[in-house]
Amino acid sequence: MGQFIPLSVPNLKGRELEYVTHAIQTEWVSTGGQYITEFEHRIAEYVGTTKAVACQSGTAGLHLALLACDVTIGDEVIVPTLTFVAAVNPVKYVGAEPIFMDCDDSLTLDPDKLEAFLKKECVLRDGSLINRKTGRHIKALIVVHVFGNMADMDRIAEIAKEYNLKIIEDATEALGTYYLEGKYKGKFAGTIGDIGVYSFNGNKIITTGGGGMVVSNNEEYLERCRYLSTQAKNDELYFVHDEIGYNYRMTNLQAALGIAQLEQIEEFIAIKKSNYDEYQMQGIPLLKFNKNIRPNYWFYSYMTDKRDQLLNNLKNHGIQTRPVWKLIHTLKPYVSAQNYEIEKAIYYYNHIINLPCSSNLTKENVQTVASTINSIIN
Repeated sequence: MGQFIPLSVPNLKGRELEYVTHAIQTEWVSTGGQYITEFEHRIAEYVGTTKAVACQSGTAGLHLALLACDVTIGDEVIVPTLTFVAAVNPVKYVGAEPIFMDCDDSLTLDPDKLEAFLKKECVLRDGSLINRKTGRHIKALIVVHVFGNMADMDRIAEIAKEYNLKIIEDATEALGTYYLEGKYKGKFAGTIGDIGVYSFNGNKIITTGGGGMVVSNNEEYLERCRYLSTQAKNDELYFVHDEIGYNYRMTNLQAALGIAQLEQIEEFIAIKKSNYDEYQMQGIPLLKFNKNIRPNYWFYSYMTDKRDQLLNNLKNHGIQTRPVWKLIHTLKPYVSAQNYEIEKAIYYYNHIINLPCSSNLTKENVQTVASTINSIIN
């Protein structure tokens, strides 16, 4: 076995050590400090929103986003089945129920099936979208921009407006992805719906080790998220808390790391694009990103009829890969949840392998992965 080639690991070759060291030297290491507010400002500036709120994780951000959109006990939320479970679990945190939707060929939520479900299975009653089957209020829609691709936000936003649905954009995998043309030209993933969420987990395009960010042009939503993320404190001096809050604030150490990472994001995306192209040149056709976007090329998807054979053989060669997530509507906590005409997600689940895609991956690494795949399948 040669050199181990991981799937997706951090690239920490910028000013990370300098900024984190400064945070330690100033002794601002917890949930207060200049780096947190600076990181919020820089993310908002990068994606073009008015403000941003830093939090503990993308999952925490989605939880806060649902609360800001007033999703509560007994409500329903439309979600994709082909995504990481963290996109859906927060629906249950707030006492709501998910309704699972299929994907299209971009791996993101299928707008045709979404529209068909709303037309056939729901009714608008006094401005509220009611699920005919359950009688519950469907209040929001979580759209996940899978692997750095962009869902069809033009269609989805129109549908959501017609049916009075709040849109929560799970852009945890898509920081840096934006539209190149159309109605939303120049708009970044996470900034088109009512509220958007990014993740800075260790395998993301930039990392803070753990951490997330909520963005919106609705400042009331953001202030609500900020308030709830800091234990819902109404009086700083006398510790008055008028609601149940959460310990969801990002730390200053994480934010220091994040600022250094954000300084390099365009370089990371360029490297990821170059390696994506190199796979193609080496005879490994990867799933394409939508043509009307500049993707961040976060994850590379290889379609194969030999998924399990490749997963095991590549592991034996020191190459880390993974299948796409097990579809959430098939997981034990969600098997009784409503789902609608799920077909393509099943196909993609059975055929996708994610290949090494780190921003510090070398062309030689790509060539090694490609030649190993070719030797296994040919």
